[in-house]
Amino acid sequence: MQTRQLGNSNLQITPVGFGAWAIGGSGWDFAWGRQDDGESIAAIHRSLELGVNWIDTAAVYGVGHSEEIVARALRDWRGPRPHVFTKCVMRWDTQGHVTKVFSSDSIRQECEESLRRLQVDAIDLYQIHWPPPDNGPALEEAWQTLADLKKEGKALSIGVCNFDVSQIKRTQKIAPITSLQPPYSLIRRQIEKETLPYCEQQGIGVIAYSPMASGLLTGAMTRERAAALPKDDWRSRGSEFREPNLSKNLALVERLKTVGARHGRAPGEVAIAWTLRRTAVTGAIVGARNPKQAEGVMRAGELTLTPQDLAEIEGTAVHAA
Repeated sequence: MQTRQLGNSNLQITPVGFGAWAIGGSGWDFAWGRQDDGESIAAIHRSLELGVNWIDTAAVYGVGHSEEIVARALRDWRGPRPHVFTKCVMRWDTQGHVTKVFSSDSIRQECEESLRRLQVDAIDLYQIHWPPPDNGPALEEAWQTLADLKKEGKALSIGVCNFDVSQIKRTQKIAPITSLQPPYSLIRRQIEKETLPYCEQQGIGVIAYSPMASGLLTGAMTRERAAALPKDDWRSRGSEFREPNLSKNLALVERLKTVGARHGRAPGEVAIAWTLRRTAVTGAIVGARNPKQAEGVMRAGELTLTPQDLAEIEGTAVHAA
């Protein structure tokens, strides 16, 4: 796979990275349901075999379990070592309930715990997972802590997730930002108007998460499957998986299938390629829970969509009579 420079860092990343949210397993507020660890490790290995060179995880995914699985997968991996990205500020209690904590002491403790779980001396990209709910000065304290961790060599690059432009500008006054990680997909396009142009202008890398809308745009999600999602899968509570949004989203998947058929690609790959069409987007985070899923999506960065494809996806294509 070709690689792209991530923001102001020396990281050269493939257009698609392995997303390790779902492999955290169940037992916490934002779980995807039960997950087999062996399948998770096999999915990571297959993704790396297909050329992916970075993994995005977070301390909170599976309340530490995702980071541990990433470490186990890399311990057994004999190829080139991928870059590993993780995140902070989301803490949990013994019941798996999550709260956001932005204090310097808490972030430093999180960093040490992530280093231990990942079995590394330094984190390639350390990210603030969410901004403070009240948008208060805790943002500056958290970012200053990440800047200090970078100076100390515990984080090689630092970034933010889910920040808007005003929050990005606040952090830039303290230390440069390598990257922003926002949600971006055909059904979540809010960053197109202001955030993407600002990041491109400032040289901030963008790594989009949920380009397949948490599995909704893969072609595997049906009306019946959405209705049967288990209670320990956060998507069972998601508005996009229920009416009136579900029918609209499934109609979009049919258009993705049509475009994909022309290229010999799955609808999920088309959805990912759509996010990567923007020059401001450096990479897309793509999850897989088993090797078969990895096979179907990790080469999406090699797919270039035509103007006709894009018009058809958007539902604006004009067909000859």
